[in-house]
Amino acid sequence: MESMVRLNIKKLHPDAVIPAYTFNGDGALDLTAIDNGDAHGSQEYIEYRTGLAFQIPEGFVGLLFPRSSISLYRLSLANSVGVLDAGFRGEVTFRFRMLSETPSLRYKKGDRIGQLLVIPRPFVVPVEVEELSNSERGTGGYGSSGA
Repeated sequence: MESMVRLNIKKLHPDAVIPAYTFNGDGALDLTAIDNGDAHGSQEYIEYRTGLAFQIPEGFVGLLFPRSSISLYRLSLANSVGVLDAGFRGEVTFRFRMLSETPSLRYKKGDRIGQLLVIPRPFVVPVEVEELSNSERGTGGYGSSGA
């Protein structure tokens, strides 16, 4: 059985779209652009506004991901995955790094530009130790488990 978590959302702009799941069983809520993107830093970045602020419940974290359609746009989410902490109340924006000087496509106002996944956040207590336990993988890094 699925559990329900209340997510308070504030519209900061009249064109903002309350996020929703596109299909039953989707893992993340789709977020929509309220503008055509604003270029920053000599066209190095394009930033899209959602016109929304969220109140992530205590004990949870919001993770912002690009949608799979990103591969069509020659863009990359600048910070790979955005983190919405429970205390943040500002507008959610998506800043994309342009992978070419003139992307063939750009998102437009009304396009779904990203996804929000809200998950439980355990409280982790960092503990410094002299040694870590052994494991099957050990210190094997990149590619150590095969291609």
